[in-house]
Amino acid sequence: MAKNFPEHYDHMRELMGKLSQDIPETMGAFMQLHHAGASDGALSSQCKELIALGIAIAVHCDGCIAFHVHDALQAGATRDEITEAIGVAVLMGGGPSVMYGCEALEALEQFETVLA
Repeated sequence: MAKNFPEHYDHMRELMGKLSQDIPETMGAFMQLHHAGASDGALSSQCKELIALGIAIAVHCDGCIAFHVHDALQAGATRDEITEAIGVAVLMGGGPSVMYGCEALEALEQFETVLA
């Protein structure tokens, strides 16, 4: 059965909120790290989201794929930019990254529909 990535994104955000209640210092520190790492600097936030997506595919993290496809689109990445990032992840991760690259493509198509 195909994953619904927009629903998965919302569900993971909800779970992260619950986790933040149980370990607020850890999750607060993680969110600060995320903000610092994803903000514009020498690289744009869009570029950083594409890098994060490539890593998410290479390490086989469904939740990360959902977040970084969503956030790459929100940062202004185009379909072509996202699919090229998928291609780089496949280059670096081989066959397993092909499978997760397909998942990322499915996430892209779903988010394109709901964010349009």
